Amino acid sequence: MEETKERTSIADVIRERRAVKKGYNDKPVTQEAVLDLLEDAIWAPTHGLRQPWRFIFIDQEHKPSFAKQVAATYPEEKQANREEYLNEPNAYLAVIMQVPDIPKQYDENFGATACMIQNFWLLAWEKQLGVVWKTNPHIYDSKMKEILNVGDDEKIVGLLHLGYFDEEPAQKDRIPVVEKFSTFGG
Repeated sequence: MEETKERTSIADVIRERRAVKKGYNDKPVTQEAVLDLLEDAIWAPTHGLRQPWRFIFIDQEHKPSFAKQVAATYPEEKQANREEYLNEPNAYLAVIMQVPDIPKQYDENFGATACMIQNFWLLAWEKQLGVVWKTNPHIYDSKMKEILNVGDDEKIVGLLHLGYFDEEPAQKDRIPVVEKFSTFGG
């Protein structure tokens, strides 16, 4: 007899979640909405309960100034394009991670931060708040650390582009897990 697997609601949310890169509507992303999502998202696994993250929210009012400053980190011929690109989302959440001196702790901190971002993304999806985690070249620029007042002992893990949407992006298939699975034989 073939066993049918019934998915849980969390499994459905994991499979339904998409990266929303454009097509945002005009509904503002509020600080309150982001804080509400973060209250649950921070319950990610974190080694030693270090909770190595902090957040900087850029709302719609401050986005044009932010976009102009970030675009200025690019060569002059790319600045107009980057400024236009950076004005597309309704808001941003910069995710900043504490960088320890010990490589093992770095890996643990990055893993915890990535888990927290996934939690945030899934929670946002339930609210029809689109998210995409971006790691564009500007997050590695020292001028960007100045813009956001990020310390030498911190890393910008990414900018979460945020915006409500009306139309879901299309689903993209995954490689079947059996093609990436093996067993240790001894």
